[in-house]
Amino acid sequence: MKKPGFSLRGVAALSVLLAGLGLGAPASRSLDIGALEALSRNAAFDQFVEDLWPEARRKGISSKLYRQAFAGVTPDPRIFARQTSQAEFSTPIWTYIDKRVSAERIARGKSMQKTHASALQAVERRYGVDKYIVASIWGMETNFGSYTGKMSVIRSLATMAFSGQRKKYGRKQLLGALDILQSGDISLDQFTGSWAGAMGHTQFIPLTYNAYAVDMTGDGKRDIWNSVPDALGSTANYLKKRGWKNHMPWGWEVRLPRGFNYRMAGKKGTRSIAAWAKLGVKPAAQRRFGVANARARLLLPVGRHGPAFLVTRNFDAILAYNRSISYALAVAHLGDRLAGRGPFVTSWPTDLKLLSRSDNRELQRLLSARGFNTGGTSGTIGPRTRSAISSYQHRIGQTPDGYADARLLERLRRGL
Repeated sequence: MKKPGFSLRGVAALSVLLAGLGLGAPASRSLDIGALEALSRNAAFDQFVEDLWPEARRKGISSKLYRQAFAGVTPDPRIFARQTSQAEFSTPIWTYIDKRVSAERIARGKSMQKTHASALQAVERRYGVDKYIVASIWGMETNFGSYTGKMSVIRSLATMAFSGQRKKYGRKQLLGALDILQSGDISLDQFTGSWAGAMGHTQFIPLTYNAYAVDMTGDGKRDIWNSVPDALGSTANYLKKRGWKNHMPWGWEVRLPRGFNYRMAGKKGTRSIAAWAKLGVKPAAQRRFGVANARARLLLPVGRHGPAFLVTRNFDAILAYNRSISYALAVAHLGDRLAGRGPFVTSWPTDLKLLSRSDNRELQRLLSARGFNTGGTSGTIGPRTRSAISSYQHRIGQTPDGYADARLLERLRRGL
């Protein structure tokens, strides 16, 4: 089979290029460097599309669909700027949560819960996932369907696969997107999403869609773009497959006793709720935890400065949806508010000066140089970096809460 070609566009581009160079035109004709750069990029993009075809063919994509999917597609310059920043990784957690768990969103969520009560109940019965958490993810991702993204999934992912910081991601998801078109679940003209290829009411990326999307309505299609039941069912199926356990909460905000050993935070400190209670840990907003045998770990988003949480494996299922503590806590909290529960009891330290991403990278390099395992120097503070911070704090006689501020970084800079 011949490769789906794009030679006509290349010929047109060459004609414009020759004209721009002044061949056959007055010598005074100016050369538009920007236009030449665009032509060069488009020509390279055409070659990228042609080179991708053999891999797509091996995955069962027809040549007809491939030609249709890429007809007229050029790189989207908006994508390059969007790859470098995501709010959940760059915004203070209290700002992130306040914006997304607003009074307006809670009110809209409760209204949408009434409108789609039967779908949410059906999803909860089938998958055993808390309907309030499913609704919360819907609210977090698209404000209950009010903005699902209007960008071409193929163009967005092809741009990412072609150039930028996330080529590997873009390539895998682009091939997954072609699988979706091949399945017939959605037409090319409706195949839209966010700048990063997240799609539908609950913003599945293509490979997640292929693995977890379900047909709740029984019409033969997994339509997360136009069917609220399909989108909610797909989300619940994902959470269940990621470890969600029925009749178990995501977690609790808690109060810690005076003199608490902060080194017990993190996954290594996971223990039963009964064991936590014996240590003097109490729920902040209620009299009892309500369960005793569930296992949980202590989460300290901003160390000793703000709210503390005991979180179960259900929190980890939410975290699998988006690997951000800010995101997972916002989903959990919005779910609580939709269920009629109150706000967090402990205030966030809004006057706390946060480290920048470059500060975090420097922090990780300095800790690594002292023999602490940070798991890398990406600038993202994950469990290993928190553990390294805690170990360093313990060594220097500070409260080992695993949270680094500007003073701690300055101490590391001074070699102390």
